[in-house]
Amino acid sequence: MKLFYLWFLFKTMLCGCQTERQQHNLEKVRSDYKISKIGKLPAIIDESSGLAMGRGDNTFWTHNDSGGGSVLYEVDHRGALVSTFQVSDIPNQDWEDLAQSPEGILYIADTGNNSNTRRSFNIFAVSPETSRAETITFRYAEQDSQPSLAPESQQYDSEAMFYYNQKLYLFSKNRTKTDHSVKLYEVPTQAGDYVVTPVDSIAIQGQVTGADISPDGKTYALLTYGKILLFGVESGRINFNHPLGCLRLVKKQTEGIMFLNNTDLLVTNEQRQVFKLMRR
Repeated sequence: MKLFYLWFLFKTMLCGCQTERQQHNLEKVRSDYKISKIGKLPAIIDESSGLAMGRGDNTFWTHNDSGGGSVLYEVDHRGALVSTFQVSDIPNQDWEDLAQSPEGILYIADTGNNSNTRRSFNIFAVSPETSRAETITFRYAEQDSQPSLAPESQQYDSEAMFYYNQKLYLFSKNRTKTDHSVKLYEVPTQAGDYVVTPVDSIAIQGQVTGADISPDGKTYALLTYGKILLFGVESGRINFNHPLGCLRLVKKQTEGIMFLNNTDLLVTNEQRQVFKLMRR
């Protein structure tokens, strides 16, 4: 395990902002933020993967990914468990992220595909208040019908999603070694069965593990192992042409990200740590 973390740390150290700064002429934004460790999640949440605003002040929802139960946990910013929501009759094959509508509907992205054996993916729309649950099913149009271990097949894996203007936006993790393009997909929020194709793509040095959009709908963030990329929303359109900024963040296996307001962020990792990033 120690060797794994040493290897992982080495990989994340290489996934800084230099490539994106050179390609898109970005300014450094690390000095614009104060980064603080503010809490630790309870032991039951040992693979925090997605984040969304909770029902109370200073609380958020999170969940475990593959191997975890079908449970959403509401915790405060220090990591103390506040409540649990058992999502009945919905499996956790590989939950990877959470998104939230203005009405409070939570969308659970069961979209992980580390083993590359999946050809169908689910997004569950649930309400902790009413126990409402609906299923959105989709598949990638360009994905082969049979599982494959070929390098080009490792891109059908998504761990990042947010809600905007009655659509869900998913970003590929893309574990291929030769193609660093991250693909953007749009999925309807209505229950149904869909086939999706990329609407845009951009080269990113690092695997995207989480996403969220600011409350004012003007900025969205992509989390990777090693950094956060900030993008804009222009005239109601998700701009995936170039990032607005890059924030280096090496905090182990960071997989959950959430806007606290229009500038500040909350990040969790699979080592149960909670970080707050405040704009100075």
